[in-house]
Amino acid sequence: MKTSEIRQNKATKQWVIYAPARRKRPRDFRKTKPEREYPDYDKKCPFCPGNEHMLPQVIAETSDMKKAWQVRTVPNKFPSLTPYGDLKRFNRGIYVGMKGYGNHEVVIETPVHNRQIGRMSVKEVSFIIEMYHKRYTDLMKRHENMMVIIFRNHGAQAGTSLIHPHSQIIATGMVPHHVRWREEEALHYFDEWGRCVFCDILEYETQYAKRIIYENRYFIAFVPYAAEVPFEIWIMPVKHKADFRDISDTEKANLASALKTVLERLHRKLNNPDYNYIINTSAQYRAKEPQLHWYLQILPRLMTRAGFEIGSGININPSIPEEDAKFLKS
Repeated sequence: MKTSEIRQNKATKQWVIYAPARRKRPRDFRKTKPEREYPDYDKKCPFCPGNEHMLPQVIAETSDMKKAWQVRTVPNKFPSLTPYGDLKRFNRGIYVGMKGYGNHEVVIETPVHNRQIGRMSVKEVSFIIEMYHKRYTDLMKRHENMMVIIFRNHGAQAGTSLIHPHSQIIATGMVPHHVRWREEEALHYFDEWGRCVFCDILEYETQYAKRIIYENRYFIAFVPYAAEVPFEIWIMPVKHKADFRDISDTEKANLASALKTVLERLHRKLNNPDYNYIINTSAQYRAKEPQLHWYLQILPRLMTRAGFEIGSGININPSIPEEDAKFLKS
């Protein structure tokens, strides 16, 4: 790509500007500061074994054959939403509001203070996926929970505040407009073509192959055609499923392998970059609709959005998806 190009995300209709004049070589996105070393145990960390008195409670726990805990879920000590109140809207003049109903949980991914997912074994990552699935399923059993979002913030630029490896789960009593918009775009595509837009994306990426960085029998990881940021990655199930709740045990193990491999490559190739990942899945009561397809989205925090991006809603990406995929795959 020698001149600027604008690409459209087929699933959302969002545009992304690719500016090769601003382009860096893939390796130039690597962190320049040396990676800080942390101990495998911190006596002041509430997530480390032996510090359970610092936790509000333990909601769920996954143990190994020796009955030692591997993954825990606990309430967030400083929750964004709480499971009290109801879903009734109220008016304040011309404005609408509601009580801060919901759930906010923390998934402690490992007893080891300094072991990030990319450095774990596939079995260890499988414990995390199993906990995601358990808590997602339990929370979605409640009628009041209209949306459950599983996400991970890694690094200061991604919004993390504790070093100990952890993810978060938030259930909301309403469906955010961002999620509804993504669902409605998928519905428009299905109404026009009679097919799932994500299945079509997956089929094309499989045939094109140049943006794929990892695949197994059940999942394909690729840099999307209209990646919003450098080294954005989607991990998508090959089998069409709208709801993360419907993942099988075999798929859990394969998702763990895909996630571990992709994050290990980001860690090695870009010197442990900050990132967010999110599991994009269907809202409550849309789990069986044929136009929806869940997937895990990884967004490295290698750039800062500036005035044009904020004002227009269009991202400017100086990195080329095909080159990013080639770099991660090599």
